Amino acid sequence: MILDHIGIAVSDYEASKRFFDAALAPLGIGLVTETHGWAGYGAQGKPEFWFGEGGEPQRPMHLAFTASSREQVRAFYDAALAAGAKDNGPPGIRAHYHPNYYGAFVIGPDGHNVEAVCHGAEE
Repeated sequence: MILDHIGIAVSDYEASKRFFDAALAPLGIGLVTETHGWAGYGAQGKPEFWFGEGGEPQRPMHLAFTASSREQVRAFYDAALAAGAKDNGPPGIRAHYHPNYYGAFVIGPDGHNVEAVCHGAEE
């Protein structure tokens, strides 16, 4: 990762927590810490993705999370839809990026385009 962490303001903290808890769990990403009204999500104990209330929520942006397998991408997509996201591109190859780019896209809380992507070949 080239960034240490990123934080975004959200309009509804609890709704965002419910969504990201469900959508990111299949990727092995979960809530690491909560402090001062902010939630920090990550893997292996390091929060890299933060959100909280306070301030103007960001305009919709693209948030892409790494998946270690195509199965994780599919599980992310299913979990995100079950958590209330809207489809923005089902799991599949996006060859215009590169031959093994396998991603899925959903519209989550506050209109963000949330993606899970695996760059590896099919197992």
